[in-house]
Amino acid sequence: MTDSPNVRAQAPLAPGMRPRPTAVEIGSVLCGVAAFATLAIWGFTGWPFPWNLVAGIGAPVLAILVWALFVSPRAVLAVHPFIRAIVELFVYAAATIAWWSMGQAWIGLIFAIVAVTFGALNGRRRLA
Repeated sequence: MTDSPNVRAQAPLAPGMRPRPTAVEIGSVLCGVAAFATLAIWGFTGWPFPWNLVAGIGAPVLAILVWALFVSPRAVLAVHPFIRAIVELFVYAAATIAWWSMGQAWIGLIFAIVAVTFGALNGRRRLA
């Protein structure tokens, strides 16, 4: 007799196929995209003319680079899950601070709560 009678065995996936993403994974991806978009908006609106182009393009590019190196599912550098979570939190914190610096503290606070919730749920699933 098994310990988990309600758990069904799943058929193996065909070669090259990946399992379907869950709602938590989709929410986590949307939070990341929102963070990158926030950094672009902050860069283009928060600086005078020549620097707004640098900040508006550079801030999201830097965040995407850090995300690709440490946090993405196919990350270039394999790091401990806690380091991965800290890097993810830094990107979310940068977007939250960007909202605050644009005078939208409530949007920043809501974004921080949603992003950290999805990040924690997704990180917990990865550790399980």
